[in-house]
Order: sequence, then structure tokens, then C-alpha cells
Amino acid sequence: MTETRNDQASFEARLAAARRRQGLEAPPRPVQEPGFSAMGVGLRVGVEMVSALVVAVAIGWGLDRWLHTRPLFLAVFVLLGGAAGVANVWRLMGPKGLKNG
Repeated sequence: MTETRNDQASFEARLAAARRRQGLEAPPRPVQEPGFSAMGVGLRVGVEMVSALVVAVAIGWGLDRWLHTRPLFLAVFVLLGGAAGVANVWRLMGPKGLKNG
């Protein structure tokens, strides 16, 4: 049984060496960072936009109810939430080499 394992390991090592000499090794796959698939990025962009808007609408609605100013704070915070969502997506998708600040 031990000889079979040694023979198998020896065969695999010799086969790998021969493939390297002949240039038959498969090229290495490009390493992809975890969580950066197209679907994952798309979902994250959607979540960033929706969450920023939901939080902003909740704050604006709450302030309007508390201060009895119907659409004023809601309208202002919808604009701020949209801007925050776009800023988050820009930070996610923008150039990586630049440092902010």
C-alpha cells in the first residue's frame, strides 16, 4: 500500500515537471478579490442608493411630523439622501488610486 502511494506521488511529480518543461502548464487564473463579482457590485450599488434614501426620508418625515412643517424637511432630506447615495456609489466605483483629503 505504501509503495502505491509513493509511486502515485512520484508519477504526479514527474508529470508536473514534464508539463513545466514543455510549457503545458495551465496559465494561472487571475485572482479576483472576494465580493467583487458583477452581481455583487450591482446589488451593493442598489442597497447603497436605497438605504441612503430610506434613512433620509425617515429623518425628513420625522422632522416634519415633530415640527408640523409638512413637506419642507421631507423634500430637503430626499435631496440630501440622493446626494449621499450617489456619493457612496462614487466612492465604491470611483478611481482607487486617489486619496481623499
